[in-house]
Amino acid sequence: MCGRFAMDDSSNELLEQIVAEHGIGALKDWQKHWPPRYNTAPTQDVPVARGHGGRREIASVRWGIVAPGSPAFGGGRPIINARIETVATNGLFTGPFASHRCIVAAAGYYEWQVGEHGKQPVFIHFPGRPIAMAGIIRPWPDPAKGENDAGKWRLSMAIITRDAHVAPGEVHDRMPACLTPDAVHEWLGDHLDSTGLLRLLDDSSIRVAHELEHYPVDRAVNSTKNEGAQLIAPLG
Repeated sequence: MCGRFAMDDSSNELLEQIVAEHGIGALKDWQKHWPPRYNTAPTQDVPVARGHGGRREIASVRWGIVAPGSPAFGGGRPIINARIETVATNGLFTGPFASHRCIVAAAGYYEWQVGEHGKQPVFIHFPGRPIAMAGIIRPWPDPAKGENDAGKWRLSMAIITRDAHVAPGEVHDRMPACLTPDAVHEWLGDHLDSTGLLRLLDDSSIRVAHELEHYPVDRAVNSTKNEGAQLIAPLG
């Protein structure tokens, strides 16, 4: 985890709230670009809330970090997750963790349980509100663009994960590290050092983990070609 998640109007509203409280912009103008999407997969572009230039904004990022030395923005196996245990020390993640953190809003995410009839997808969510998954952004310099070109830097993202055994009835051994509402703005701020950020994320994600619920959903979600709100409906 995390390898697939759902976005709906509630997750859009969460991004709007984060930006509106401490920054600029309104997601209402973005909704024509970011309609609900219930089968979001790696390599797709997703909206995130981030701090940038002393403000908060909603940015479009590619899910799956592209290493700075990659010859193209894509190709190869995307790095979609960063482990909380090493996100502050892994060379690929150190810079993004220090200065390019973000919030990935979701209605919930999917995992698969192995049973006697194969892998059964389940939908994991927080009852009554969207979840704020912690992420990091890695800017990638396009070698085909000039230094002063507005399109020189492209953004890619990984979702931070943690040990899932802190959650009752865990489905998988890893889960996204999620933030409580009161921790979101500290996560996007610049006043905590690495130790403080890790403590914030660890404490907050444990609190969220204990409130998550899950239920089985239709196997149609297995294919990224399938889309629609029916994918998060309880099976049967």
